[in-house]
Amino acid sequence: MLQIVEVTFPFFALVLCGYLAARRRLLALEAIPGLNGFVLYFALPCMLYRFGASTPLAELLDAGVFFTYLLCALIMVGFALVISLNPRIRWNDAAFGALVAAFPNTGFMGVPLLVALLGPRAAGPAIVTILVDMVITTSLCIALSRLDGADRHGARRAAGQALRGVATNPMPWAILLGGLSSALQFRLPGMLSQTLGLLADAASPVALFTIGAVLARSQMRVASGGSAPLRYRDFLPVAGLKLFLHPLLVIVVGAYAIQLGMPLDRYALLVMTLVAALPSASNVSLLAERFGADNGRIARIILVTTAAAFLSFTLAVSVLR
Repeated sequence: MLQIVEVTFPFFALVLCGYLAARRRLLALEAIPGLNGFVLYFALPCMLYRFGASTPLAELLDAGVFFTYLLCALIMVGFALVISLNPRIRWNDAAFGALVAAFPNTGFMGVPLLVALLGPRAAGPAIVTILVDMVITTSLCIALSRLDGADRHGARRAAGQALRGVATNPMPWAILLGGLSSALQFRLPGMLSQTLGLLADAASPVALFTIGAVLARSQMRVASGGSAPLRYRDFLPVAGLKLFLHPLLVIVVGAYAIQLGMPLDRYALLVMTLVAALPSASNVSLLAERFGADNGRIARIILVTTAAAFLSFTLAVSVLR
């Protein structure tokens, strides 16, 4: 257990550092979009490209991982919608609550953390889950968020906007280029490889620090907005789904799929389960704000799952390993 904590503690400590820096104004809130931009458009794509290029193509095209994880994501979305929809929480808020329940923080936190815990082989299954969450789960939830709008074409238009957002996001393209490099056994020239390596090495610490800063900013905005206090039942059940039901669902569905003969490696199932045990993705807060959902509720779910995941994720690793 102590060996696991020695690996996980620095990751969550960097999140806390970012949170405290923003809360105490040691980091200007206006600087957070710049940090986000650096991580999203420079450091993280380089890290994902490097992992993709060093991972066998068969692992990046693992149908067993893709469809097992996709089924679990769809079940999570459906279950979160069922427990969230009520006269106060309509489709817009419920859909983004479902997204935050099904979308782990795999890109910013999960890939480097899982590689540190389980070795380089963990990158392949984790990258597959990123593609599922970014392309399918996100597009589905954004489309569902438009169902209570006046425009009957709102869901279709929102799904189109989500897919355009995926097309302009560098992360899927970095994964695609990394997989292509792996298939062709292409290696970047020395100087370019070193430049990419420097940016990739910066991805994990800057991304974790930025997660904390984003969480602090979201909480400060909600507090200054004068909105009514959130009820615990509006966000704690969804946080519980993310941290406990999601990994349990993945391991049960995955184990059953293996029994049925699906080509799913047990190591890949371990990685998928730990991906599901990660806290909610921090970028869902930005999407909720963009589409007019209750960002205070979403930010609170992300904050609770991130704070609690230090214990719950560490416990999951100690049990499953």
